Amino acid sequence: MARRNGCLIGCLVAVVLGIGLLVLLLFGVGKIVDVADKTLVDPKVYEAVKAGDPASEVRAKLPSGETFVKEALKDGGPAVPAGAECSWYLSTSGDSDTVFRFCFKDGKLAEKADYRLK
Repeated sequence: MARRNGCLIGCLVAVVLGIGLLVLLLFGVGKIVDVADKTLVDPKVYEAVKAGDPASEVRAKLPSGETFVKEALKDGGPAVPAGAECSWYLSTSGDSDTVFRFCFKDGKLAEKADYRLK
């Protein structure tokens, strides 16, 4: 009887651990999808906007950009223009190392830059 109870407990522990790993896997996939939704920009959008365009029109074409990878995207880029507020995104092109930066000041797109992720 004791051997049977030990086997049952071992099986229950294995099932609980398996369910826990499955939940973690689904959470990780969810985070990756979330990052993709919030940080990917088509190069056509980058090319279409010009410095001086109203910030509201430019931002309407962009995802929020608010993800945990935002800080990593800032590395290696040119200096942020004084007084500007910037947003960073990854390109949807096959070259996933391209970062697009859009900087806004006084209600307009002050500058856009593209560079390689380091």
